[in-house]
Amino acid sequence: MSRGAEAAAQGLVRLPVWRARFVLAALLGAFALLALRSVYLQALKTDFLQGKGEARYSRVLEVPATRGRILDRNGEALAVSTPVKSIWAIPGDVELSASGRRKLAALLSIDIAELNRKLSDARDFVYLKRQIAPETAQAIEALGIKGIYQQREFRRYYPGGEVTAHVVGFTGVDDAGQEGIELAHQGSLGGKPGSRRVIKDRLGRVVEDVESIRGAQHGSDLTLSIDSKIQSLAFGALKAAVEHHRAKAGAIVVVDVRTGEILALANVPSYNPNNRARLSGAQLRNRAVTDIFEPGSTLKPFTVAVALETGKLAPASPVATAPGQLTIANYTIHDAHPASVLTAAQVIQKSSNVGAARIALGLPREAMWDLFRRVGFGTPPELSFPGAASGKLRHYRGWRPIEQATMAYGHGISVSLLQLARAYTVFARDGELVPLTLVKSGTVASGEKVLSMETARAMRAMLELAVQNGGTGPRARIMGWRVAGKTGTAHKLSGAAYASDRYVSSFVGFAPASNPRLVIAVMLDEPGGRSYFGGEVAAPVLSTVMAGALRFLGIEPDAPLDNVIAPDSAPVVREEV
Repeated sequence: MSRGAEAAAQGLVRLPVWRARFVLAALLGAFALLALRSVYLQALKTDFLQGKGEARYSRVLEVPATRGRILDRNGEALAVSTPVKSIWAIPGDVELSASGRRKLAALLSIDIAELNRKLSDARDFVYLKRQIAPETAQAIEALGIKGIYQQREFRRYYPGGEVTAHVVGFTGVDDAGQEGIELAHQGSLGGKPGSRRVIKDRLGRVVEDVESIRGAQHGSDLTLSIDSKIQSLAFGALKAAVEHHRAKAGAIVVVDVRTGEILALANVPSYNPNNRARLSGAQLRNRAVTDIFEPGSTLKPFTVAVALETGKLAPASPVATAPGQLTIANYTIHDAHPASVLTAAQVIQKSSNVGAARIALGLPREAMWDLFRRVGFGTPPELSFPGAASGKLRHYRGWRPIEQATMAYGHGISVSLLQLARAYTVFARDGELVPLTLVKSGTVASGEKVLSMETARAMRAMLELAVQNGGTGPRARIMGWRVAGKTGTAHKLSGAAYASDRYVSSFVGFAPASNPRLVIAVMLDEPGGRSYFGGEVAAPVLSTVMAGALRFLGIEPDAPLDNVIAPDSAPVVREEV
């Protein structure tokens, strides 16, 4: 029997020699590859293994930057940041009994249903509650719930509440500006967050602070031009007037003539930025900056100023107003107190619509449009404040005679209260238009020359005449100081037509008239009582605020202390609307 047959008979199979050698070579090659891979990872590519290891215990945490404070001009805080905690969870890691859920929901001030919804979230991260008080966070930590974590944040607090709400604005839950100064100066106030590397245990607790990767750049403090005392006075007087006259809303602006600084800016209705749970859109509106309206007779001084500047009239020049009305095309302009002849100064004092229209029709349309444009109407003020309105000023080429006539007394043009306040600095600054600012400067502003000194001072005298007996604004007078200003009362537009029973009542004035320091503009939207004329509802607000502000600033009186009579008994010449 042969060997092969004998091996087969015994059940043995002899493999070829090359197969054994091949298997041995494959095994040696595999071990060589593993050895090379080990050398590569441990000697040449250490970052990979280091990163995988660190991922098990090392974390990079964001270090929040402290938001800068907002201060008034005297260093009083208007907005500050306070430390708070936010509670978050990894839903898959949370282990909570029914009683534990009730306790946690109670501490978070949320329904159990809402807590269950958040904890059933499929994501690896979910906020349970943002910005809670530190003591509440400590109580939650004491529960020792696995999968529940805390994060340090900051919450904004506004000491002025509703008084400064429309100036300062507010931040959102992520501490970013949403309205007002908080939004306008987000870049400097917000700063930049930093980061740090820490080691955490398996429960997510920080056990070691390894290193700071990037330091937090804290926000810068911002000092506003606002004077808290004047702001509080202005808000209180405006709110009282809105309530007394059952007005829909109101706004007020106080400007320092020398610097262009806004010392007060207030709106009613307002809101508490510390508690915005039941906030409506009407409360948020910064009407002094964003809302536009037809200014009515407060625009007449600019029409007369054009006539004086172009040499068409002098303050004593006669203006024919008989028979107290003027018909142009199919539209008739009326005067509340018809007169045959008025001087240009009396047109301002009596607020004659017919007189203003006749003056305007004797002027080049381009000259009127040019002055309106140069004092800021039709363009947004350069204030670095969100939502500042530009108003509406149509180009003079499209004016018809009736439009030129009605624009002379503030119809057919729309402005904001802020624009109107700024425009009146032309009369208070001897013809210079001053730029406005909400940031403290403390230096005399350089204005743009718009009118000659002679014209500006002549208009100042006329505006002072308007608040004397026989004018439309005697209730704007204050004890010890001479006041100059102009009333305005205009029907509100309702669609394409004017509403017969809805008005915007305003007053713009400045004091002391001998050397003006403050310009104040007041507007009441839809006063609902019997009184709706600017001289009756808006002028007293200016009187109250101006008197207090001049005393706060230590301005020397320029009139005898008995230069006024009781505000409610002061005779008012009512203007035609």
